[in-house]
Amino acid sequence: MQMLFQWDMSKQDFGKLEGKFWKSAKAADTTRAFAEKLFEGAAKDIAVLDALIVGHSDNWRFERMAAIDRAILRLSIHELRAGETPPKVVLNEAVDLAKKYSSEESGAFVNGILDGVRKTLIVK
Repeated sequence: MQMLFQWDMSKQDFGKLEGKFWKSAKAADTTRAFAEKLFEGAAKDIAVLDALIVGHSDNWRFERMAAIDRAILRLSIHELRAGETPPKVVLNEAVDLAKKYSSEESGAFVNGILDGVRKTLIVK
């Protein structure tokens, strides 16, 4: 989520951003591998993810959404599409992230969009 947020703010090359991120962030090897897999997957499919967000965000212009909410939505939709994590877990984690890093209202906003996306995806 942090790398997607940083990319949204700076529009840096994904590879360079990832390298810079890990210079200051510490994580276990397994955590780092999982984070890189999610970031790289979401980064690769950013146009598709953004189209899904736009398609499920009635009365909200994409560019007016909080950048942290966009990062949470991109990451979560990528994870939903991958089908490796149960959808309920993805939604709960996304709502918790939105409440922690954005606002209390963002939790409901993120939940609504993700629930709409989840219903349109064939999730394993």
